[in-house]
Amino acid sequence: MSVRRLGHSLTRLLGVTYPVIQGGMAWVADAQLAAAVSNAGGLGVIASAHLAPDELRAEIRAAREMTPKPFGVNIMLMSPNAGEAAQICCEERIAVVTTGAGHPGQFMQEFATAGITVVPVVASTAQAKRAASAGAPAVIAEGYEAGGHVGELTTMALVPQVVDAVDVPVVAAGGIADGRGVAAAFCLGASGVQLGTAFVVARECTAHPNYKRKVLAASDSDTLVTGRSVGHPVRALKNRFTRELARLEREGADPDTVMSLGVGSLAKAVRDGDVEHGSVMAGQIAGLLKEEKTASDIVTGIMQEAEEVLALLGAT
Repeated sequence: MSVRRLGHSLTRLLGVTYPVIQGGMAWVADAQLAAAVSNAGGLGVIASAHLAPDELRAEIRAAREMTPKPFGVNIMLMSPNAGEAAQICCEERIAVVTTGAGHPGQFMQEFATAGITVVPVVASTAQAKRAASAGAPAVIAEGYEAGGHVGELTTMALVPQVVDAVDVPVVAAGGIADGRGVAAAFCLGASGVQLGTAFVVARECTAHPNYKRKVLAASDSDTLVTGRSVGHPVRALKNRFTRELARLEREGADPDTVMSLGVGSLAKAVRDGDVEHGSVMAGQIAGLLKEEKTASDIVTGIMQEAEEVLALLGAT
């Protein structure tokens, strides 16, 4: 069975060619990257967590200048600007909103009134059921392998359980960067995939070259999860920053000390290029990424490989 057929429920819902969503990575996912992914046939997504309201509106309008195709905005619900971001998405009539770090229930009615498709990121079947009950027409089941904020379940364990728990399309995320991962996601019952780290190394991504080089040089064991002691586990590449954070947590440092160390760390890596003292968020799949490619080559290459893998499976 073909990728397009397997992903039809998602592509029809989102109005895209391929069942691929770009992760809404703070400081990384801007208008340029989102437009490039949408032009490639996937759903590009602009991150809003780090943007002031006028900056988000400017990014949305910039993306519209670069693509006629649907794109989305990611709203991190624990962010203090979540309400303002939701209002701007409604005013700008964004096609899709993805949400993370919370339940979007308080915004569902206004999103529905504005004609916005809401696709929450979930890390458990309980979260998935709650999102679907609130009216979400699809969910993104993100496993522990992902970069950035993570849950506790692996993608392999999480996705099929979410698929069984809800009657809406499920998007698999976490640990997917090639066609084999896409094919595996479909075998688990997913209707599509979300890719984050794979798009960090897209040519259109404006992250600092040092950040990209750090990701491309990573091996399979080069990530570390910190932040559990303060209730916000985050996966990033090992460097001086993550090792120091891990040491403080092992020694039982005060939560405020741990939290303060992380403030501004992602921007320091993404924008300033300080990949030793900043947080280089990336997933465990970073070891598969070997070169910078255009967003179009990433999307079409992964889809073609997935077709080949699925065809091989069908022939056995």
